[in-house]
Amino acid sequence: MISRRYRVLVLAACIGMLLVLLAGALVTNTESGRGCGDDWPLCNGKFVPAYTVESLIEYSHRLVTGVVGLIVLAVFALTLKDYRQYKEAVWYSAGTGFFTILQALLGAAAVIWPTSPPVMALHFGFSIMAFTCTMLHVMWVRRMQRGYDESKPARAVHPAVFSLTMGALAFSYVVIYLGAFIRHTDSAGGCIGWPLCNGAVIPEMEGATSIVFAHRVGAIILASLIGWLYFKASKVASDMPGIRRSARASFVLVICQIFSGALLTATLTNEDWFLFTSLLHNVIVSFLFGVMTDLAIRSWRWREGRYRG
Repeated sequence: MISRRYRVLVLAACIGMLLVLLAGALVTNTESGRGCGDDWPLCNGKFVPAYTVESLIEYSHRLVTGVVGLIVLAVFALTLKDYRQYKEAVWYSAGTGFFTILQALLGAAAVIWPTSPPVMALHFGFSIMAFTCTMLHVMWVRRMQRGYDESKPARAVHPAVFSLTMGALAFSYVVIYLGAFIRHTDSAGGCIGWPLCNGAVIPEMEGATSIVFAHRVGAIILASLIGWLYFKASKVASDMPGIRRSARASFVLVICQIFSGALLTATLTNEDWFLFTSLLHNVIVSFLFGVMTDLAIRSWRWREGRYRG
């Protein structure tokens, strides 16, 4: 039985990590990264900084990260104390802590020293990994609470489902990185219009246009992979509702992600709406990556050649 205190802490860590991820995106989209100057953990040399919009956004991001970090530490400590016999719980809590520290250190380094856009794009990548670990932890807690024993599935997962899931998951991280790179290079305006890019099916590959177009092509390929995964899971895993539901959820989320990208393009010239659509784009892709990772873990554990019924 999973205690109520533990369930609440794990859920709080997940919600908090999502807020950290969104706060970081807000800092990037409002160009508030220098709101606290070159100081860290202080802000312009003060514990409580002078009020400016940029310093407020940047310092709020740091404050939220600090509070969530304490919650993550509490979850890890309680996991080792009461649930260390469950390897998944230990791995998820440890992974959350590792990626939280990593993204915080990278954020601090970006404040103190000049950092290139390719490196800063990794900051979002590490943040999404931290959120994914908390999301996986919440899923595990819910399954344990329901008494669902995942160590004894009815049969092994078809190898095609396993291969497609792992391929789609790996490729999704590439697409996510490209999206983060667009933000950190201010390249969002590289493609005007949707689904065409600057009025062309294949635009001239120059500067920002090439980056945004590569991201769009990647999104189409990813949607095709996940669509094929859902089709295959419906055929060969019809008696495995968990696998089928996750594949369906992934397909729905990737379609929503594509249309949120279209909405993002449509609001490029409206700063207020662009901020909202950008955060929506981040939320959807975060849940998509979490669901895909959960599906990949279960497919790996139950794959043919490894599972013995």
